[in-house]
Amino acid sequence: MRPIRPGDRGPAVTEIRTVLTGLDLLAPTAPDADEFDTHTERAVRAFQQSRGLSVDGRVGAETWRALDAARWRLGARTLYHAVPEPLTGEDVRSLQERLLEMGYDVGRADAIYGVRTSRAVAQFQREVGLTPDGSCGPHTMNALRRLGRKVVGGRPQWLRESDAIRQSGPTLVGRTVVVDPGHGGTDPGVVVLSGPLRWTEADLVHDLASRLEGRLAASGVRVLLTRGPAPEDCLPDVGRAELANSLGADVFISLHLDGHDNPEAEGVATYHYGTDNGVTSATGERLAGLVQREIVARTGLRDCRTHAKAWDLLRLTRMPAVRVEVGYLTSPTDRARLVDPRFRDRVVEAIVAAVQRMYFPVERDVPTGSINVSELRAVVAAGTVVD
Repeated sequence: MRPIRPGDRGPAVTEIRTVLTGLDLLAPTAPDADEFDTHTERAVRAFQQSRGLSVDGRVGAETWRALDAARWRLGARTLYHAVPEPLTGEDVRSLQERLLEMGYDVGRADAIYGVRTSRAVAQFQREVGLTPDGSCGPHTMNALRRLGRKVVGGRPQWLRESDAIRQSGPTLVGRTVVVDPGHGGTDPGVVVLSGPLRWTEADLVHDLASRLEGRLAASGVRVLLTRGPAPEDCLPDVGRAELANSLGADVFISLHLDGHDNPEAEGVATYHYGTDNGVTSATGERLAGLVQREIVARTGLRDCRTHAKAWDLLRLTRMPAVRVEVGYLTSPTDRARLVDPRFRDRVVEAIVAAVQRMYFPVERDVPTGSINVSELRAVVAAGTVVD
């Protein structure tokens, strides 16, 4: 869909204003108010910030879906596992977050009432003496309101995901990694003209992804890219997440470059799934931290740190997933590095080292920048770790 932006008018703007007013982000106005004015833009930005979305003050497809989901408050309707189209909404996310706090395994708090959420509700119902039908109606809501957290000593999801990683062992051999070169097709991403040269984000991250594919494959990993260089290969973010899920991927890595009007903006940042309520993908958060530290140490890029976001690409993937913004193409300093193939190789080595470190037990982790990626397969096969 074409983004709805400041200055637009029409029924869609009226709908947006109605939702924002219901969320107390916009003052009540006349029912026929249909202008996307400065007050609406500020409210949209506040909403995007609160939901972990890209804050641009426009309503694109992702923001529209989040606004539509935000209509629902937990308890306003009965929740159940619907087939083939599951129920979605903020009420579902609130329920998932509540269950996670209590130690029930709903997977990721993705606002989708799927099988895993239904099973967690049924388990809760069984333990409190309700009929375990997996739906969340008035009786289940009353039971949820009466009970507090039942897990102490750490975040339940963190404990569960960390144990799953530990149980899977330290080797990379046989794992499946999906690498996602951002943009593509008719969307080039950030574009910079430098004299006779034209640099595009889509082309550079596809080259980076291809190099990462080769390096991971040499370490015994099964690697799949979400797109090729051809325009028809491009999928929307939801489709990329669905592809990774259908392949049963162990790790998902999305590669992007950033851009800004200010050429002084530079550096690398890594994103993982998380919400403003503090719910996060535990292993995704750890992987993001490892990727960020390895890239900074091996390349010298400015450290713009890690951040939690609720983008569809991170929310809908069911494995540890990160999005890496590997520098600003609009920065002369970063661009000079990014167009150098040898620099892109160093970025690839950093990401491979980070993926390997994620599977090391915490007590066997190694210093940042110490893994020799070229020897990784032999080291893993021998069952030792390079210090």
